[in-house]
Amino acid sequence: MRYLIVWALILHISFAAKVSYVKWEKGMSFSEYLQSRNISTSLLDSISEEDQQFLSDIHSNHEYYEAKEDDGTVLQALIPISEEMQIHLYKKREDDSYVFDIIPIEYKEKSYYGKVEIEENPYNDTLKSVNQKNVAKRVSQAMKGVVNTRKFHKGDRIDFIYKQRTRLGKVYTMPDIKVVKVQMKDKEQFVYVDEDGDGYDAAQKEVAYQVTGKKKVIYSRRVPVSQRGQVFGMPIRNARITSSFSYRRWHPILHRYRPHEGTDFGARKGTPLLAVNNGKIIYAGWMAGYGNTIKIRHSGGYVSLYAHQSKIRAKNGQSVKKGQVIGYSGNSGRSTGPHLHFGMMKNGRWIDPMKVLRRDSAVETVLKKFTKYEDVTTTKYKKVEIKGTKKHTRELLAYIDQNETSYKWGMTQLQSVNLKEREKFSEAAAQQN
Repeated sequence: MRYLIVWALILHISFAAKVSYVKWEKGMSFSEYLQSRNISTSLLDSISEEDQQFLSDIHSNHEYYEAKEDDGTVLQALIPISEEMQIHLYKKREDDSYVFDIIPIEYKEKSYYGKVEIEENPYNDTLKSVNQKNVAKRVSQAMKGVVNTRKFHKGDRIDFIYKQRTRLGKVYTMPDIKVVKVQMKDKEQFVYVDEDGDGYDAAQKEVAYQVTGKKKVIYSRRVPVSQRGQVFGMPIRNARITSSFSYRRWHPILHRYRPHEGTDFGARKGTPLLAVNNGKIIYAGWMAGYGNTIKIRHSGGYVSLYAHQSKIRAKNGQSVKKGQVIGYSGNSGRSTGPHLHFGMMKNGRWIDPMKVLRRDSAVETVLKKFTKYEDVTTTKYKKVEIKGTKKHTRELLAYIDQNETSYKWGMTQLQSVNLKEREKFSEAAAQQN
């Protein structure tokens, strides 16, 4: 395991510790991590069933922090399980036991300025200027389709501002480009960037909205003819969402922040649960806080999960068809009432189920004409202001007027960490004093 020593961190008045930035080893379980650090695996017995399910969300090569004494004893560790939440493991001073918790990730977000003189091409020159690949990628994404980058010449210039999160002094998550100013000889052009990182040549962008009304229409509609099972349907009829997918949700039972890696559907006890697609059942039984649970493996790297069932109908290893009843809703496990917790994984990672589920899911279709009075939904477009363009443009022009230099990322910045950013390492220990 490769360590990058970032800084010396004072945890208590009586002793100091070294903080290391570490990559999680491929295939290592949390239990194996504890053993490798000489921490008793009896700690696992103190972790609730609800929290144990998140131990599998630690992914290979994810970076985490450890604070150690000179003899290698782990004092504290911050191990991410999502972009917003992390495991906090720390050693109590009075009895040398360890405490496990899941807490929000603390990070700083700050605006930065970039100035690029074109020598070779926008990407390479941006990378040289700011020394961060993700910034160069996002600047290129913002200009795509708006600026003809083939017309850049040596001596042209790009100025931009962006927001960047840092966690304990190190770059964290992708940068958020706000506005770009392009100077090509005597021509100036602004690129305004939305929250998705896409650029526009105006401070407004078109967004779609729907209008519903009754009118006589003659229209063509695609009617499914085959392969209907290739698209995910809904796991319950007349689905009503009561809690959406979230990386950071206030838990109604535990009264703490926890990831909610699925969608909750309100349903009376005994409501039939449906397989969302063809697949094979890879788990059918009791699963920690999920209670009676079924997991189905589908093609394309997808796995669906149906939790809190009152009764499981399908069996482990059984092949099921899309729409087949596999069980019945209930409130087994840790639950505030009868409902279905539905989860969806893609290639081993939890995703928002509502991005793949479809109420009307047809793949191969044929066109059929209809003429009648009916409710018709029409998609229209309107222009909306890209958030913060005026403010960000003024900020960028101020940097340019003051002839500021481009902010360049490197070890100097990573080593300069304010003590306030270290509070999560020292917070729990301070509470024990």
